[in-house]
Amino acid sequence: MPERVGYLGLGSNVGDSEGHLRAALQLLPTEGVQVLAVSSTYVTEPVGEILDQPDFLNAAVRIRTPLEPAGLLDACKAVEAERGRQFDLPRHSPRPLDVDLLLLGELELVTDRLTLPHPQVRNRRFVLAPLLELDPSLTLPDGTVLADALAALPDDEQRAERRGPLA
Repeated sequence: MPERVGYLGLGSNVGDSEGHLRAALQLLPTEGVQVLAVSSTYVTEPVGEILDQPDFLNAAVRIRTPLEPAGLLDACKAVEAERGRQFDLPRHSPRPLDVDLLLLGELELVTDRLTLPHPQVRNRRFVLAPLLELDPSLTLPDGTVLADALAALPDDEQRAERRGPLA
């Protein structure tokens, strides 16, 4: 299979969040995922069903991989598990590491385990800000311009403060 370029979202709000994100960058290549570029880190508020938890540290990563989508998802889950993520907790619980598959080339896919592009990519500031740092002209396969999606988000929602490079 030809290699595809894609984007992953990284997040952490348990323990040494920056250390967890750095470790993910080291672990991804062991799973067949080449890291091409890394955004700055962003401090963001939790979203989802559990809002009473610490802020997240988020970043985006441009990758290249020969893995099929399901294999790439498995690689992301393996990296999360290596950093202590527990998969039996309620959805959106605090976690040491979250590795989300956001985009994989122009692929559009819906399975029981995976939807590409990620269904929330166009309406989460903590995803859009780091993605657009990596590629300001990024679009979804359906033609959605992600810079326009970010501009359309209300200013008073989903704080995402740029912190700096992942040192």
